[in-house]
Amino acid sequence: MDKKIVLILFFACIVFCSFAQTIKSPDEFLGYPLGSKYTPHYKIVNYFKYAVAAMPQVMKLDQYGETNEGRPLLLAYIATPENLAKLDDIRKNNLRLTGMLTDQQGNVNAPVIVWLSYNVHGNETSSSEASMKTLYELLNPANNATKEWLKNTVVLIDPCINPDGRDRYVNWYNSVVGKNANPDKQSREHMEPWPGGRTNHYNFDLNRDWAWQTQKETQQRLKMYNQWMPQVHVDYHEQGYNNPYYFAPAAQPYHEVVTQWQRDFQVTIGKNNAKYFDSNGWLYFTKEEFDLFYPSYGDTYPIYSGAIGMTFEQGGGSRSGSAVIIDNGDTLTLKDRIAHHFTTGMSTLEMASQNKEKLMKEFSNFFINEKNNGIGEYKSFVVTDVNSNKINALKRMLDGNNILYSNAVINNAKGFNYFSGKEESFSAANSLVVSTYQPKGTLVKVLFEPKSKLVDSATYDITAWSLPYVFGLQAYAVKEKITITPYGAKQTTAAVPETSYGYLVNYTSFEEAKFLAALLNAGIRVRFAEKDFMLNDKKFMRGTLIVLKKGNETKLADFAVAAQKFNANVTAISTGFMESGNDFGSAKTHFINQPKVALVTGKGTDAGAAGELWHLFEQELDYPLTLINADDFTNLSLKNIDVIILPNGNYKFLSDKEPLADLKTWVRQGGKIIALENAVNQMANGDWGLKVKKEDEEKDKKDEPKVSYADVKPYEENEHEYIKNTIAGAIYKLDIDNTHPLAFGYPNYYFTLKQDDKMYEFLKEGWNVGIIKKDSKVAGFAGSKVKDKIKDGTAIGVQEYGQGSIVYFSDDPVFRCFWENGKLMLSNAVFFVGQ
Repeated sequence: MDKKIVLILFFACIVFCSFAQTIKSPDEFLGYPLGSKYTPHYKIVNYFKYAVAAMPQVMKLDQYGETNEGRPLLLAYIATPENLAKLDDIRKNNLRLTGMLTDQQGNVNAPVIVWLSYNVHGNETSSSEASMKTLYELLNPANNATKEWLKNTVVLIDPCINPDGRDRYVNWYNSVVGKNANPDKQSREHMEPWPGGRTNHYNFDLNRDWAWQTQKETQQRLKMYNQWMPQVHVDYHEQGYNNPYYFAPAAQPYHEVVTQWQRDFQVTIGKNNAKYFDSNGWLYFTKEEFDLFYPSYGDTYPIYSGAIGMTFEQGGGSRSGSAVIIDNGDTLTLKDRIAHHFTTGMSTLEMASQNKEKLMKEFSNFFINEKNNGIGEYKSFVVTDVNSNKINALKRMLDGNNILYSNAVINNAKGFNYFSGKEESFSAANSLVVSTYQPKGTLVKVLFEPKSKLVDSATYDITAWSLPYVFGLQAYAVKEKITITPYGAKQTTAAVPETSYGYLVNYTSFEEAKFLAALLNAGIRVRFAEKDFMLNDKKFMRGTLIVLKKGNETKLADFAVAAQKFNANVTAISTGFMESGNDFGSAKTHFINQPKVALVTGKGTDAGAAGELWHLFEQELDYPLTLINADDFTNLSLKNIDVIILPNGNYKFLSDKEPLADLKTWVRQGGKIIALENAVNQMANGDWGLKVKKEDEEKDKKDEPKVSYADVKPYEENEHEYIKNTIAGAIYKLDIDNTHPLAFGYPNYYFTLKQDDKMYEFLKEGWNVGIIKKDSKVAGFAGSKVKDKIKDGTAIGVQEYGQGSIVYFSDDPVFRCFWENGKLMLSNAVFFVGQ
């Protein structure tokens, strides 16, 4: 028999056998109707494992990682037997189309890849339930429609991006719901307790972490995403239970890099979704609220990576329970929510399959354009900073996003100076260059551009995130393509030399703060210099760490290990006598006591703000931290605590007379408070010393302007009138007093992310370490009525209070843990201030 005929019969047999198999529905497998109760994560995992065992010819399942609490993260692949057999070839071909793989040319005549991501917010629970129904229908031999779609489509399903958050919600809900769900929204099953299940273990919003990759779940998922680079990605969510379903097309503002094809295909998907919703009489809305601007969402990140990225939002959320009476009198059930998410998933797969040729062609064109033309006004971004640890932090973030970078010698180039805000000539002996002529060129433009263009100020998130400001790195945006040379071998750290007296360590980045934390954890005695000094014709800056041999004789090996780990710039010394400046026995050289730090959490605190500090201490500083509940504060003994951190929140004990008096006594006796955001505002409205800055005096009535009909605004402009009084995460440049220990390691400026218009008077009894002057905004949106308020005030301050101290951060210095340049200052507040 002809070999070709044998091969055809062989594959026909496989196809027949695979589709002749049967698979249990989720209802049959779980033992209850899908939607009648919430399914714990382990049962969802079990169903996916059962499905791949039942249908191995058309399904593959990978565990791509695990959460902080040890739950598995899964990715399922569904394809025809022919395509599943060559799954890795399909993946590699897709990477060839992007230019990430260059061994041969990619072929657009290949299956389209659709990635469906469920349950990124843990208490938006219906989508993981829908993932099981979607999987079943893709595998169901009786479903002729999905069999047809799979002929030219490979489907990837992540059934639960956030298992820890989901189980936090589901386990709580299942513990409080009665025999039958109570749809009365006042029932306890609709009142989820703090911190809620929306976030992951460290209370991070994983839907705002795609580009930054601060979280374990995101880091593991993005490795997989960048190995596949799908053509379509859908991110499933829930919103308030009274809202109808939302699907694409998205709302303005769109970032300018969103292509016309991406915009058009969102409309194509939306119209097909609408067809099915119309046939069922279901309500929906499009083109409102959910925009395409902030780069770290599950829709924008894929869009900036060449895909059709979309958010689908079902009414529901934690307040909906499994049944709730909505405002129009209807009862919204979990079963309803599952049906809606299932429908949009099937509709998206249908449109992807039907438009496969166009999708693949436009996907390929997206990357051809990047390769040939670069993206945007600025084609190259040049980091000229000499701080290797800061640059290494940036490189880690670029690596996580598969962004290419190289080094180059720059001679008399011209570019936009991020720090001065002007076009300037510059040269650099060794600079880090990131070009938009690369597969992730669009993402490069979005992340590095000095100012992003907003066509509509009604945006859903922050409006500024340019990486040189985030990392505090001197950089230039250049309009020309810069010829680059590849990086050589990775930088190695020199061995720590022996010493007869001690060591000095430069202190200029968060990496040195992590090094300091490691030394304190190891019981090593550390000092720091309050002022600059000279030794052996070398200048050492204030903040330099001093580790003397005396008192550390048994710890020097631990010191050397930590220095290697954190790439510390170590100088061995043989004397404590300075050529200029203070000797090490001076009162200007301070011993660093190992502080015992407590973080206030629980009801009243912003869970995300508390979580990012928890994560910073545990996962980055690796320094002990005690979490205390705000509600328990009045019953706590503070005698064994040196530092209390108050994250953004509203604290009852700051206004109740007795606990407030106890807290003030603790500070006067040597305690230290580090207050952030609204905690600063609470203290400023109390009798601590910091004062809220008053607005300019009202004009005398006789000077009031005449009435103008221009003041009469139509109702439809109400949203934009409101926006005039808002600020959407804009970057401001602060003048910094870097002679104060809080600002050691910084130049005389710092870039902060402002999210409100609160301003504070200059401290009369204390130090105004970071102040905002007039016209200090460098990027992002601030409403017209807000701009004039943000000036001439203190943003970062330190106040002595008896023998203790208070550190005020009016803005979040470690916002979402991606605001890298504030981490050193927060560390200084813990380790340096008050020593």
